[in-house]
Amino acid sequence: MSELVIETSDLRKVYRSGLRRHAALDGLDLAVPRGGVHGFLGPNGAGKTTALRLLLGLARPTGGEMRLLDVEVPDRLPEVLGRVGAVVEAPHFVPTLSGRKNLALLARTVGAPRGAVESALDQVGLERRDRTSYAAYSGGMRQRLAIASALLKDPDLLILDEPTNGLDPAGIRSIRDLVRNLGDAGVTVLLSSHILAEVQQVCHSVSIVGRGRLLASGPVQDLLGDTVSRTRLTVSDPRAAQHFLETAGHAVTRQGADLVVQGHGDPAQLTRLLADRGLYVSELTEVRPTLESFFLGLTGRRDEPGTAEAAS
Repeated sequence: MSELVIETSDLRKVYRSGLRRHAALDGLDLAVPRGGVHGFLGPNGAGKTTALRLLLGLARPTGGEMRLLDVEVPDRLPEVLGRVGAVVEAPHFVPTLSGRKNLALLARTVGAPRGAVESALDQVGLERRDRTSYAAYSGGMRQRLAIASALLKDPDLLILDEPTNGLDPAGIRSIRDLVRNLGDAGVTVLLSSHILAEVQQVCHSVSIVGRGRLLASGPVQDLLGDTVSRTRLTVSDPRAAQHFLETAGHAVTRQGADLVVQGHGDPAQLTRLLADRGLYVSELTEVRPTLESFFLGLTGRRDEPGTAEAAS
């Protein structure tokens, strides 16, 4: 059994409009390990949704190779689709039917086993609202039902494209907890999202793409490292402390009454340096690298990554 659930090599997708050509994917090499939650990140137009559509047979690649659960796709896609659940395009539910009845219709369509509806409702936490009509569901509940529909086949791999898009903070948290629980239960989840703080909380590993190519991939902790990137200090005389630290070769900026220091090793050294000058630190906070800062540094984008993709 392969340790990779998704593998692409030199994957390409070119869209043509008249004489114009747009490469949504330009040689994407992607490797998603088995187990846990894997984040799939990229700025607006990076090609994330395009890649997911190609993997699921919703579009044809221009070139390259793809494997899902160690099966070559799209040529052998029917062999593996029964083991893959996905929410890439919004499923169509009947508004007047309850969540349970909507799932029951889908279960018959996909040939899901007996008990699949009950299991899916339980997994997404809708077992107490299963008889409520879909029209009365909140945005978060609709997303949960969409994920439940993808779980009917008891998949080995679950692909989710922006599952928290348009949700309020409570809805985002509920989907985050659901995704984490699914990963802990043994389902490999590929999570495409632009909310980097959420991804950092739930994902074991990530792949970051830009301009249709892979920029970085690996366990989140390995990418970010354990080093402290900055230290925030509250000190008795910030002006004097800033002058002394800058003289000592540190990069220092003011944040209100606090100082933020870069370019140092052990943060404790800062307190000793200042104490030797009679400047005493009352509070010290280590600011470690975040997935957002790593992402922005890697992609060179200062705007927040978008929620939709052009031509993807």
